[in-house]
Amino acid sequence: MRTPKAWLRVMAAALTLVLGPLQASDRGNAGPNARETRTVSLAGRTVELDIHRPATVPRGAVILSHGFTRSRTTLAEHASALAGIGALALSPDLPYTFDFQRNAQALYELVAMLRQGGHLGGPVSRVVLVGFSAGALSSLLAAASPGVVGYIGLDPFDKVLADRQGALGLDFAPLMRTPAVLLRAPASRCNAQAVAAPWAAALPGLVLDRVIDGASHCDFESPTDWICRLACGDTDPARQAIVRDTLLEAVSLWLPAARTAAR
Repeated sequence: MRTPKAWLRVMAAALTLVLGPLQASDRGNAGPNARETRTVSLAGRTVELDIHRPATVPRGAVILSHGFTRSRTTLAEHASALAGIGALALSPDLPYTFDFQRNAQALYELVAMLRQGGHLGGPVSRVVLVGFSAGALSSLLAAASPGVVGYIGLDPFDKVLADRQGALGLDFAPLMRTPAVLLRAPASRCNAQAVAAPWAAALPGLVLDRVIDGASHCDFESPTDWICRLACGDTDPARQAIVRDTLLEAVSLWLPAARTAAR
């Protein structure tokens, strides 16, 4: 892995040391909570979008993107937990199954909507993109959007380019300066044998790259379901807690609460 610059080492230390273990009150609401579903037009298609609103003025927004053939509901508990720590959390059904670049366009448009303000919430000046599997690829491609201050890839997938050497995400990664966290499972068929692992060496803004020992692809969804477990392996509460805690810690760092930002 590329040796991080000094400021990246500071940020990585902040994730694991400065913030420290999350207290129970900082974990957000990990269970289901009331959510609002809207119909929106993204990248030329109409999709459903779930909005989890915090109880206070949002510290910023987080957009969560689901994996291949999955849906917005498979990230609902992550979104609920993020709302619990004060973030406006949105999870859309991505409009395209195979077109990761058009899905990135959809995320770009959604970020712009949040920055402008309106019926979805906001305006917000800071947005974090979180993606699982194929959703992590589309989120990576959109992470240079104005206003995006952080990117989190949950066991990401990359599309190998058939017409030339390389892969779609790996080609883009060196151009993406946004601070990035990667959480990954060991190589398996469900993450295409860790096809996105080379991102860690290519991302200039890499803060943390962690492979969670023994993790299955399904440990990164919340909630997952029997279909994922049947195809990719069972989940484990301890591994899921690593994913959740790292997610909340990174978002807390990139979207500081008002009282923190004023110091």
